[in-house]
Amino acid sequence: MDEVVEAVEKAKKEWDEAYAKTQAHIKAIENYGKSREEKEKSSNSLQRLNGLAQDGLNLLNSLHLKLDLLAPQLPTSDQVQSAQSLLQSWKKECNNLRLSLRNANLQAKANMRKAAQEERELLLGGGEESTIRRRNLQTKAGMTSAAESITESLRRTRQLMVQEVERNASTLMTFDESTGVLRKAESEYKGHRSLLMRTRNLLSTMQRQDIIDRVILVLGLILFSCAVLYVVSKRIGLLKLQRQVTAAIKAGMARQPEIRPGAAEDGVNLAQVYRDNAAPNMEVPLQRPMHDEL
Repeated sequence: MDEVVEAVEKAKKEWDEAYAKTQAHIKAIENYGKSREEKEKSSNSLQRLNGLAQDGLNLLNSLHLKLDLLAPQLPTSDQVQSAQSLLQSWKKECNNLRLSLRNANLQAKANMRKAAQEERELLLGGGEESTIRRRNLQTKAGMTSAAESITESLRRTRQLMVQEVERNASTLMTFDESTGVLRKAESEYKGHRSLLMRTRNLLSTMQRQDIIDRVILVLGLILFSCAVLYVVSKRIGLLKLQRQVTAAIKAGMARQPEIRPGAAEDGVNLAQVYRDNAAPNMEVPLQRPMHDEL
């Protein structure tokens, strides 16, 4: 069987079920409030029945729209015409159900007014039945007030529980955010820790190198000072010796020559020798090695 035909058949079955349920709800609304037991029930039952009836009508409308979309897709023209006629009948049935629902609500209100009038007459009238009825109503009123107070207390408790749940949820979210921040801080701390370790190693290396450089500088300064002192001491000694020799030579050349008495007779002109201007006898060993002080 074609998929479109199967979908149409399924829509028909769903229509029949929804139509029967909606009719039952409308019938229940129409009979609402006729008996005293139904009148003593809460007023929400009528609203609930109306809600169920409206849901049924909405479902019927959706099925009508579904069949309207599937009808042109049927394989044969006869099936298309049958679907079109079925759509017309469904539309009429929906309108009838809406009218029946409106009439059922009016009937339910009339039943409730009639039941209230009978209740008023029973309470105002005399007799044992009216007394029992009033006592029952008082008892029910007390029970109602107690139920209302319990309901209010439960509502407050529920509100407090909802607030507590929201507070716990916000606390959990804060904990999650704090956990994320702590994990991020831990990862950053690990990175900084490795960087600090490398920095500490570099500082230690630099301190060792600084100490070595200072030692080298001190040793170099000491060696340089020793060399300077040695050179200066040697240069001062040579200068003194050179000055003494130069002074002796200049003093010898400045004196005039002196002729001995027997020199003329011998025909030899000897220069006069002055002991005071003679160069001092410097006893320098002949085997002393010469050093270049420069």
